[in-house]
Amino acid sequence: MRTVAVVGTGLIGTSAALALSARGIAVHLEDADHDAARTAAALGAGTVEPAEGPVDLAVIAVPPALVGPVLADCQQRGLARCYTDVASVKSGPRADIAALGLDTTHYIGSHPMAGREISGPLAGRADLFEGRPWVLTPTPDTDTDTLNAALELVALCGAVPVVMDAAAHDRAVALVSHTPQLVSSLVAARLEHAEETAVRLSGQGVRDVTRIAASDPRMWIDILSANAGVVADILEDVAADLGETVAALRSLQAADEAKRREGAQGITEVMRRGNAGQARIPGKHGAPPTRYATVAVLIGDQPGELARLFGDAGRAGVNIEDIAIEHSTGQQAGLVQLSVAPSAATGLTAALRERGWSVRD
Repeated sequence: MRTVAVVGTGLIGTSAALALSARGIAVHLEDADHDAARTAAALGAGTVEPAEGPVDLAVIAVPPALVGPVLADCQQRGLARCYTDVASVKSGPRADIAALGLDTTHYIGSHPMAGREISGPLAGRADLFEGRPWVLTPTPDTDTDTLNAALELVALCGAVPVVMDAAAHDRAVALVSHTPQLVSSLVAARLEHAEETAVRLSGQGVRDVTRIAASDPRMWIDILSANAGVVADILEDVAADLGETVAALRSLQAADEAKRREGAQGITEVMRRGNAGQARIPGKHGAPPTRYATVAVLIGDQPGELARLFGDAGRAGVNIEDIAIEHSTGQQAGLVQLSVAPSAATGLTAALRERGWSVRD
C-alpha cells in the first residue's frame, strides 16, 4: 500500500491518517467540512490535494447513516481500488450499500475499537489504535485483494484484526460500548443538580464510572440511531436488574429479619454477577485478567514527582503493570495507586519507604 484517501477527518479518520502518514503512506484527505480537512493536514495527517489517480484504499470515516451515500460517491468518482468504512455500526451501512446497488467486491466494513471522549481532528492521535482490536466484516463477495488491503491498514495502524459477522459485531458493541456510554451518562446526570457539597466528595469511583459521559451527544446520536434496537434490548435487561436491586435495597430497611436477609442476598447476588462479568474482561495485552496488588503512594502535585516515583520503582526492580491517580480536593496532592505483581508489593513498599515516600497501608 502506497496511497490512501481518508474521507472524513474527525477523531478516527484523522488518527488513521496520522498513523499512515507516519509510516510513509501518501494520504489524501477529504471532508465536507473543508476546515476540518485543512486542520488534519496541518497536524501532519496528509494533504488536501486530490490524488492523481485511484488510490490503493479509501477509508470512509463518516457516521453510519452516511456510509452508503459517501461510498456511492467515492465509487462513482473511481477514488480507490478498494474501500472500507470505519463506522461503529455495521449492519445498517451494509443494508444501505445493498439497497444502493454498490460494488461490494472491492468493499469491506471495519470498525477500530478505539476512541476518546473528545472528537474532531484536533483530538486525533497516531497511536490511538495501538494494540486495539480492529473488527473486519467482509461481505460474502469481498475479494482477497480488498481483505488484504484492510489487513494492511490494520497492521499499519498497529491494531489487531478481528473478523466478525456484521450483526454479531453490532450485538457485541451494543453490550461493551453503546450501553456503557448511556449508563455512564445516566449516572453523571444525577450530578447535574446535586448539591455542591456532595459533588466535592467525588472520588475515583465516580470519576471512573462517568469518564465517558463527557462524550459528544451529537456523535452518539449518529451511533445509537444505527443500533437503537439492540441497545434498547440490553437496557431493558439492565432495567430489570435495577428493579430487583431497588427491591433488595428496600428489603434491607424492613423490620422483618427474614426480609433483611432476603435483601442482603439480592445485593450479594448482583455484586457476585458483577464480579464474574468484570473478571471476563481481557487484561494486559489481551491476556486473561490478572489480579494485581496495589501500592498506594501519596504524591505532591509538582513537576517531576511521577518520574521520580517511577524511577524509584524501577530501581527496586519492579514493573508497574497499571496506574491510577486519585486527586485530593482542594490540596496539591494525590494518591497514586501502583498496580504490581502480588509477589512484588511488599518489596516495593519497603523500597519506596526507604526513599522517603509516604506509602499508605
